[in-house]
Amino acid sequence: MDGINFNLHTRDLFRIFDKLRHVHDRYTSYFRSKTRNSATQSFKYIQGKFIKQERGNMTEYAKVVPDCNNQSLQNAISESPWDERPIIDQIQRDVTKLIGDPVNGSIHVDESGFVKKGTESVGVKRQYCGRLGKVENCQVGVFLGYANGAYRTLIDEALYLPKSWAEDWERCEKCGVPEDVVFKTKAELALEMILRARDNDVPFGWIGMDSFYGEQPWLRNEIDSKGMIYIADIPVNTRVWLNKPETGIPERKGDRGRIPTKEKVLEGEPDPIEVRKLKDQLDAEQWNHIFVRDTERKKLWSNIVCIRVYPVVDELPGDEIWLIIRIDDGDESVKYQFSNAPPDTGVERFAQMSCSRYWIERAFEDGKGIAGLADYQVRGWTGWHHHMALSLLAMLTLLMLVMDLGKKAELLTVQDVKEILEVMLPKKVITEREILKIIEEKHRARYSARMSHHRRNG
Repeated sequence: MDGINFNLHTRDLFRIFDKLRHVHDRYTSYFRSKTRNSATQSFKYIQGKFIKQERGNMTEYAKVVPDCNNQSLQNAISESPWDERPIIDQIQRDVTKLIGDPVNGSIHVDESGFVKKGTESVGVKRQYCGRLGKVENCQVGVFLGYANGAYRTLIDEALYLPKSWAEDWERCEKCGVPEDVVFKTKAELALEMILRARDNDVPFGWIGMDSFYGEQPWLRNEIDSKGMIYIADIPVNTRVWLNKPETGIPERKGDRGRIPTKEKVLEGEPDPIEVRKLKDQLDAEQWNHIFVRDTERKKLWSNIVCIRVYPVVDELPGDEIWLIIRIDDGDESVKYQFSNAPPDTGVERFAQMSCSRYWIERAFEDGKGIAGLADYQVRGWTGWHHHMALSLLAMLTLLMLVMDLGKKAELLTVQDVKEILEVMLPKKVITEREILKIIEEKHRARYSARMSHHRRNG
């Protein structure tokens, strides 16, 4: 192809199963325990994710993966005692080797809701589901992603256990929640993952987060106190001062009433202003037109302004930080962000940091649409974490294949690799007897569900 590097050949495609096996072989020891070895089933589980088109689960994977059955997958994912933490640690080490960069690499905190029926799945509750933008019966996972340019993947996960769950030990015990698990907010889970990635020597130049996490001053302060840089989305009604107001303990007026002891902004000082109102007061010369990145159709440019402000924290001025306001060309929406980057940080750097969140959103699309992140048949604590760890391993495999095959096809995408895998991976040939057995098992499961429903309703 003129002007495009495309040298992929059929021989490259025939090697893809061996490449998939090679990646998984690096992890086989992590699936062994004293009593069980789930390495074979974990590989088949990942195969199923890549072969199955659209949504899948263990039942569907068992239909398409050779020498595989639903029961063995269920045992490996829901019951086998292998520990997912060493696998995630290894994923972080491999991502560091692949795309790690202490300047241009970034980690990002985000969450995802997984809609569920009933009340038996661990952590399920009527709570806000970001995928739907409303309150729904769901589980919520908090995730850590890594991005370097267009390369992206998820590198850690945590199940949010609502307080009503954490305080109901009988319910937790039924779902296999470990005894040492206590209630933690989503932001506390996020901070744990950030610190764990740092301790695993994952290199990054900044931490990105959406407004749910960005509007929590304690989280920003914790990150800042540990010498890390953040860029955090904030709500449009966040209030700031352009100049630090004087504060102090006001004098008591008259001889009555309590003597004031609480520090306040003194009378006569200006009121803070919402960032959305501040935007309209800026002069035209304060804005910068900056190139952000290439898109599939054109180059993306943004109008960005970066100013020093003092955020309102408990009605007092917090430490001076950056306020970034960004409006992408062709988009009427306005993005507001805080950052603790050094005072001499240039606007080009802020543009890079501000727009990096786009790639983590793409990573979630990869995880849910290609690696089966949101498709699972588990109810317990162990099964949820096992499924997520294997989903992250599948995403790492996709990243490795994109980078490897991309040497011969420079515009190769994650979706392209998924389509190749769907065609090239070996598939089960189902006989007449096997399809009858499948239908019989489904028939029995429906009958069992019906009888269970009748018993519950007397």
